Amino acid sequence: MNDSPHIAAVTAANFERVVIQGSFERPVLVDFWADWCAPCRQLMPILSRLAEEFNGQFFLAKVDTESEQALAAQFGIRSLPTVQLFKEGQAVDQFMGALPEGQVREFLSRHISRASDRLLDQARQAMTNGDLTGAKTLIERAERDDPDNSRVFIAQVQLKAAEGDAEAALALLEHTPLDLANDPELSALRGRLSFSAAVSGAPPADALKAALEANPSDSEARYQLAAHQVLAGDNEAALENLLTLLKRDRQYGDDAARKGMVAIFDLLGGSSELVSRYRAKMLSSLY
Repeated sequence: MNDSPHIAAVTAANFERVVIQGSFERPVLVDFWADWCAPCRQLMPILSRLAEEFNGQFFLAKVDTESEQALAAQFGIRSLPTVQLFKEGQAVDQFMGALPEGQVREFLSRHISRASDRLLDQARQAMTNGDLTGAKTLIERAERDDPDNSRVFIAQVQLKAAEGDAEAALALLEHTPLDLANDPELSALRGRLSFSAAVSGAPPADALKAALEANPSDSEARYQLAAHQVLAGDNEAALENLLTLLKRDRQYGDDAARKGMVAIFDLLGGSSELVSRYRAKMLSSLY
């Protein structure tokens, strides 16, 4: 640790200079630890390895709370390990306990901009502008330069979706990295792709509406219409159709109605008046 330019032991004597003043130049991650703390010893090598890997994008300051009890008390440290991140002279975020490396990376990603992230932002902008070839080149460069950046995977799925290949995008999603399993952006994308796949080869929305008027029990037509409505941005109409399908034919498509409603909730960010209202209706229908 002493040989690294990115890691240092910090005491009350140099905390102001290293952490407070240093955080105006780059984020400073402060690890409050103690020698008797087994989880602290589990976390230490992860933090040290990441400090070296990020090569100066953040500084790791280590505070031994046994010898720096007043410093620990000043920052409200009540359990170990506690890790606080400082920016612009202030503690802006923290986590407690020996998190696995993937979760520590996710924590850092909220505050530290990686060069590969900037490439991925450019790739998304290229997709928005219709330049799929340029987007692919940028994504490949980001993967080559930073193979540990799991956000590359999201961009690869987004590119397949932008190319109109929903099946290929869904196939990629079957290999989602563990640290992205609950990623809200990926959950929303998964839902949108499933609806895109549902309308592939399906009749247009007007034809499906006519089919339902003739036969309200046509489960496939109702699900396909809901998928059309989601992709058109009419989420309430889609939820209403899926709720009807849930009540009438729960077994359709291996519980497709309930899964579809959950997918729309993810698309809407998981919290809104519409989500709350239809989540309650869904649960009422299930139980």
